[in-house]
Amino acid sequence: MNISVVIPAYNSAEFIADAVHSILKQTRPITEIIIVDDGSTDNTQQIVEALPGPITYIKQPNQGPSAARNTGIKAANSEWIAFLDADDQWTPDKIDKQLKLLRQIPELVLIAGDMAEIDKSDQLITESVLDKHQLLNKFQAIQDRAIPNALAELVTKNFIPTGTVLVNKSALIEAGLFNQAIRFGEDLELWAKIAAKHPISCIPEILMLRRQHGNNATQLTAPLLSDLAKVMTSIRNYAAKELSLQNIDPGRLVANAYNDLGYWHFSEYDLIEAKQAFSASLKEKPNKRALLYWLACLLPAGIIKMLRRIKNL
Repeated sequence: MNISVVIPAYNSAEFIADAVHSILKQTRPITEIIIVDDGSTDNTQQIVEALPGPITYIKQPNQGPSAARNTGIKAANSEWIAFLDADDQWTPDKIDKQLKLLRQIPELVLIAGDMAEIDKSDQLITESVLDKHQLLNKFQAIQDRAIPNALAELVTKNFIPTGTVLVNKSALIEAGLFNQAIRFGEDLELWAKIAAKHPISCIPEILMLRRQHGNNATQLTAPLLSDLAKVMTSIRNYAAKELSLQNIDPGRLVANAYNDLGYWHFSEYDLIEAKQAFSASLKEKPNKRALLYWLACLLPAGIIKMLRRIKNL
């Protein structure tokens, strides 16, 4: 079976050699490695050109990781696509384990897996992300099977790290590839669209080491929650019937996402944005939480601060 690996790279000179070597060390060789340089300004290109292996290097203006992955998917010559970020690494038997499961369940179109987390010095931070999110036992119980109600599982908690994915290229194209208009959650949107139409699985074993850089995500909370509302809206529009069949209320799914966005703005006393988010929630699905907070947004910020202080006494 032919497998193409797509690596988006942006100023990745420090770690990209480790990523490529982890692919070359696979116990089951892959067919090609497509590195899409998304407008790097460091010496990523020089590092890549010195690497061994079946590498195709593509450079494009900076457009973000989704655009880079889409470029790689379109350029791939294989029926199956795998992904790896330039600062992460695969475990040596990653592809072997996935192909073994695919032989057992040939109808699968996507196979993901667990991952560990390491720091910039390769020191282990997290042994199992599935275990960290209290999902390991669940996936161990359904090991070697397609995931029942996978779409419902995904919209509850995205359990698929992109760097562990092995997926059929035709399923990616059918689902519309990565949404370049969304910066946060574009992977969830794509996996959910695939899971709505096809069987998928997750191997509860470590297939990847993800490097953590210690970035402060706090300032990204508002755009992340805003994009999550867009993601849930997109999934609802694409798979409302499938969501309902898996006991997920499509309207409530989107309403809850807008509620979370609204509460974040409310907690920051950005009452205009909060009110807009709660209004969007109420339009999707009338709910008590959104209504109460929408009404609270009509109060002066000073009164809201006083009431919150009293509540926390």
